[in-house]
Amino acid sequence: MGYRKRVRAPAKLNLRLKVTGLRPDGYHELVSVMVPVRLFDVVELEKRDGAGVSLWVQGRSVPSDDENLVCRAARAFFSRAGFESGVAIRLTKNIPVAAGLGGGSSDAALTLMALNDMHACPLDEAALEGLARQLGADVAFFLKCCPCIASGIGDILEPIACWPKLWYVIVTPPFHVSTAWVYGNLKMELTTGEHDFIVSLLGQVPPRVVDILENDLEIVTASYFPVIHDIKKDLLNAGAEGVLMSGSGPSVFGVFHSKEKALAAETILRPRIPGDLFVVSGISQSEWGVVKR
Repeated sequence: MGYRKRVRAPAKLNLRLKVTGLRPDGYHELVSVMVPVRLFDVVELEKRDGAGVSLWVQGRSVPSDDENLVCRAARAFFSRAGFESGVAIRLTKNIPVAAGLGGGSSDAALTLMALNDMHACPLDEAALEGLARQLGADVAFFLKCCPCIASGIGDILEPIACWPKLWYVIVTPPFHVSTAWVYGNLKMELTTGEHDFIVSLLGQVPPRVVDILENDLEIVTASYFPVIHDIKKDLLNAGAEGVLMSGSGPSVFGVFHSKEKALAAETILRPRIPGDLFVVSGISQSEWGVVKR
């Protein structure tokens, strides 16, 4: 039996997402406020003799070949580290798929970190971040895994030290949304001065998170799936202080300042909400070293 490692890969929420530009390569520039939350996939890795990457998936249905970012992350790690090794990976998918919660990107980031730890850290932080950026726009965020202002295509990260302890009720309707489709249908004026605006809001003591909530992608997804508007109304009626769609959707979340209020909302909503419902708290930078294990 080879050396094993088990890590937890958290979901994320976008509490703000403003599109600021379009690059020549077709990617959109954005400024976003991203927060990791305590909804986890589990990635278990075991060293094997020889070379090669194998993946077994349980839980939600995702590919188990190179279409999965976990496989691509493992192969990219060995290529960049300059040696071959064998690894068998078991992925337990708990985070809804194609739901605006970043589960695939998180799985890839935690795979990179776990493999680096298992092989005596041949790659430094900069090398891991470089691999993360090659794999996808959100992957680098999950290497830091703390509240951040994200810019560029989501890969330039500025940790937020003053983020308050909050609870979130996440509702994921029973359908998938393609991020590429949402961006392809986005027609709007681009935002300017966004980073400075966010910094000014976060500079308030305490910061008023509900004033930050805005997502340029919501207008696209909700126009095709109006149930998103219904879920937002239900969350507000259940006591949420603010509501928003995360990423390209379709997940919608409500913000709560206490666990008790979030659980009370769950009691109201669970019998009537379609799809999945989760009550979670955020993850701070100081908590991450413990939370990921």
